[in-house]
Amino acid sequence: MSYQPNPKRYEQASFRRCGRAGLVLPPISLGLWQNFGGDDVFETGRAVIRRAFDRGVTHFDLANNYGPPYGSAEENFGEILRKDFRDHRDEMVISSKAGWDMWPGPYGIGGSRKYLIASLDQSLKRMGLEYVDIFYSHRPSDEAPLEETIGALAHLVRQGKALYVGISSYGPERTKKAAKILSGEGVPLLIHQPSYSMLNRWVEKGLLETLASLGVGCIAFSPLAQGLLTDKYLKGIPESSRASLNGSFSKEFLTEENLARVRALHEIATARGQSLAQMAIAWVLRDKRVTSALIGARSVAQLDNSLDALHNLKFSDEELKRIDGHASDAGIDLWRTVSAE
Repeated sequence: MSYQPNPKRYEQASFRRCGRAGLVLPPISLGLWQNFGGDDVFETGRAVIRRAFDRGVTHFDLANNYGPPYGSAEENFGEILRKDFRDHRDEMVISSKAGWDMWPGPYGIGGSRKYLIASLDQSLKRMGLEYVDIFYSHRPSDEAPLEETIGALAHLVRQGKALYVGISSYGPERTKKAAKILSGEGVPLLIHQPSYSMLNRWVEKGLLETLASLGVGCIAFSPLAQGLLTDKYLKGIPESSRASLNGSFSKEFLTEENLARVRALHEIATARGQSLAQMAIAWVLRDKRVTSALIGARSVAQLDNSLDALHNLKFSDEELKRIDGHASDAGIDLWRTVSAE
């Protein structure tokens, strides 16, 4: 049977304005970094995306090299769009990014005009789209002048291939420079996508303040610290977890010190009537400067658990004080080296 979206999907949905722009985003957005590639079960990913839309999630975040293999998450998402969402494109915010490695040779990585424009052209073809709503410089690049990278983003807006542009993992000073360059091009900087969680709080040291002063939105990725802020590692490393597969999550993150933090935070979440994942998402959203929390999901059940964080977003001063006693840097920020400035 063909997919029919939940007709009541907007009745309980909420949205947050993205900085000072006219665009709003759901407080929780779905990222396709993991679990939606060619090596994954297509129908599982399809079911997750359907369920997300049925529950009021309108923003879906991709990048050129999401998979594995590279490009396959966009290909799968494009097929799901054609099968299920042909009549609902204008209800969706779809984003993609380029900056990390994508194809061999010197033109398949970085911040050059050639790479960014070619990459978005490829992404549009994979997804079967005429434009994306948001296109990001996925990371700052020391190999390309900032003016070239940001100028390419502005060019893509003028071409109509992106409605808005953003940056990811840029530090405060480089963010200010990027916003100034875009302003000179007549294109606003819509949004910044940094890593942010209870165990990775670098954005609190100047970046959130910078974004607020610029009127730029913030969508926090990895609010669950790549799964560390869930129940799965409380009793060791389960099979099929990200830590067991030697992927982006290293077993080295599972130190006794980090696990002690996680167990203590789990106790606070239990007292709040939430799972640890739900509290971790709610905690990121406690700051009104954060427009949206970007989550992944391996299954519909996992997605539902994360979205249920929205049932309790309030924290008492005492709860925040207790959380602060355990929510400190855990050495898990894979992007720290590129986001220093």
